[in-house]
Amino acid sequence: MRDLAVRLAALDADASAAVQVIAYFDGLVEAGAGLQSIVRGAAVLAGCPARLDDTARRVHIRMLPDGVAAPAPLAGGERRAGDEGDERWPGAAAGTAVLRLERSGAAGPVDAMVLERAAAAARAVLDRTRGRAPAADQPAMVELLVDASAPADARLRAGRLLGLAADTTAYAVVRHGGEIRVLSGDADPPPGRAGIGPAVPVLDLPVSHDGARIAVRFTAAGSDDDPGEPIIRYADLGALAMLTHVPEPGAVPDVRVLEQAGTPWLLPTLHAVTTTPSLRAAATHLRLHHSTLQDRVVQAEHLLGWSLHDRAGLFRTHMALILRRLHHNP
Repeated sequence: MRDLAVRLAALDADASAAVQVIAYFDGLVEAGAGLQSIVRGAAVLAGCPARLDDTARRVHIRMLPDGVAAPAPLAGGERRAGDEGDERWPGAAAGTAVLRLERSGAAGPVDAMVLERAAAAARAVLDRTRGRAPAADQPAMVELLVDASAPADARLRAGRLLGLAADTTAYAVVRHGGEIRVLSGDADPPPGRAGIGPAVPVLDLPVSHDGARIAVRFTAAGSDDDPGEPIIRYADLGALAMLTHVPEPGAVPDVRVLEQAGTPWLLPTLHAVTTTPSLRAAATHLRLHHSTLQDRVVQAEHLLGWSLHDRAGLFRTHMALILRRLHHNP
């Protein structure tokens, strides 16, 4: 690594410095260095004070560029005198922590590398020595992040504490039952019944949350009593999202017909018939013989009072099933 840095120095001083920064922080991690050593290294290499704040774990460390520890920032996100410019300081997320260089303006190539490697090293130490941030603090930060009425700087801070940088995208997940999660834009949604909002910039997460809240109303348990998909993406709903504006979906006559039918096989049969391309495909989905499904369709038409053999009847049935789902997921 040292030989590479020497060769690079003749070509590009920034590239040489970046390689040395990588080697320095990798060496700290291998040596089992603590948080103070990592923050001290960031301050010395950047030539300005550096600070690490992890409100969730109650960790606050500040080091001066001469390697001396300075008074830590106040806990709980309170500001000290002279802290007014901290939102403009370059920083990097380290899990629930944020590492900042107390310097105005955008980070240069070397500072950016210092932030990246120091933050990664600090995150490794925090996870190893203090465990994950308390779960009880996570919901509060998520609630703040999706609250459109909260100040932008407070939402950005919450995002950083959750490991989401301001220039990344993320999306909201609302589980059936109300639990809210926020995930980075490239992360897969968790398993389980949930509505998925669109991926947006961090400050637009309230919009993604609104979409996820709408989408979760279209989800279903996937049982005979509640057939349908357990995960629905708001982006896939299109104009169907407007159905959430129906004031009392349970009062729609077609929904009442479904509710009053009282036939165990009716709902899964209707769901299969309206969401597959043919009766044979529906029979395969239901694991029924084709003739058995045909008999069920005849009985279903008698119970419903309309046809299932034309597009209008299938569309009517599909809308009734969706409105019934919205009725049960207020």
